[in-house]
Amino acid sequence: MRTKKLRTILAVVAAATASSLLASACSNGGASTSDGGKVTVQYWAWAPGSAKEVKEFNRTHPNIEVVHTDAGGGEQSSAKLLAAIRAGNAPDLSLVENTALPRMIVAGASLDITKYVSDVKDNYSSGSWAQTTFSGRTYALPQDVGPMALLYRKDIFDRYGIKAPLTWEDYRKAAAKIKARNPKLKMASLSTDGWGWYAAVAAQAGDDWWSVDGDKWTVNIDGANSRKVMKFFQGMYEDGLIAADPILTPTYNQQLNDGTMLSWPSAAWAPGVIYGVAPKTAGKWALAPLPRWNANDPTVSFQGGSSVIVTSKSKHPEEAAEFAKWLNAGDEGAKMILNVQNGYPAALSGQKAATSQKPPALMPQQSDYYKVVAEISKDTHPVTWGPNTNVAASAFTDAMNEAVHNGTSWADVLTVSQKAVVNDLKKQGFKVSEG
Repeated sequence: MRTKKLRTILAVVAAATASSLLASACSNGGASTSDGGKVTVQYWAWAPGSAKEVKEFNRTHPNIEVVHTDAGGGEQSSAKLLAAIRAGNAPDLSLVENTALPRMIVAGASLDITKYVSDVKDNYSSGSWAQTTFSGRTYALPQDVGPMALLYRKDIFDRYGIKAPLTWEDYRKAAAKIKARNPKLKMASLSTDGWGWYAAVAAQAGDDWWSVDGDKWTVNIDGANSRKVMKFFQGMYEDGLIAADPILTPTYNQQLNDGTMLSWPSAAWAPGVIYGVAPKTAGKWALAPLPRWNANDPTVSFQGGSSVIVTSKSKHPEEAAEFAKWLNAGDEGAKMILNVQNGYPAALSGQKAATSQKPPALMPQQSDYYKVVAEISKDTHPVTWGPNTNVAASAFTDAMNEAVHNGTSWADVLTVSQKAVVNDLKKQGFKVSEG
């Protein structure tokens, strides 16, 4: 129901805002070219291995040449893409983080590609497809997804007689038990800039930070379940069970290597990250389902994940969509996402291929790794993102840093964040209500 509502508003807004950009595209043109029977299209993507994927596509598709550019990821990539759209020199395709996709649609950056990609809908799970389809219209193809999971030091858990925790309360008890034996150990570090992580765990608890009904956005960042989440983790922090420091810094990486940082509640892509900074710990980690708020509800959300859009500036949208389908929905491309990018493919064929593969290098002993991930993926709730996630990220991070520094309420960080998001939506002209 929540996803259906999101589809409605984004389709209406995208249709209204895209018209002027499409008119501009006709006059200014895009970056793609056509040379006789061969079409050249431009593709922006930061994912590792993208150039190799493009090379393979070009080898097998003589009538289309894809040119790859690494435009950087995260907010940097989104800002560059929007600037290029406005300037009339955008690529034909771009990899976009799912958190930024609604903003791309509202801005008219993403073309409605329904007629080009409807034939591959069944190549995805309903949850993955829902992240890119609004009011029955499709604006991107999912590339990779991040079903949330718990990466933990199994050797140390075993040393203290602790099993992988089923619930978040079990997680807290396990952390307390370990700390009582060795005060130097921390269960995890939940960085103050991890607004997206908190949004996903709040969705697991039952709160969508953004939702829509008709033409009205509802913002529920400061919801009761979200406040419960913040209070829970603040309690763990105040008891010295977790840290709130940045992750993947030299200090954090050293903690991973020396075994004083014991887990990372993250997603299926996490083992590759840890292996990159702590390869000597291979064989000591394991992956389990993310702890639950309710022991009887295995639902988790997605953390991370990206999709490929055909931009509204593309002069060759059909050829651009053909590449997007080959890479993201086809068997060969999905396997390259798995093996070249080391991502977890959104396409079902890639997920099926993963089950017969060796586990990640970080945990060679966990032969059922991809089967565990496949089971987790069955119970996923797509996070509903809004058109101003950048505002939420900034407000949350600033308020969270202040709360940790001053010892004030983490739950009140949500109040500050909600106010900033609501004010921004109203400033943009959206109808807004507060949950």
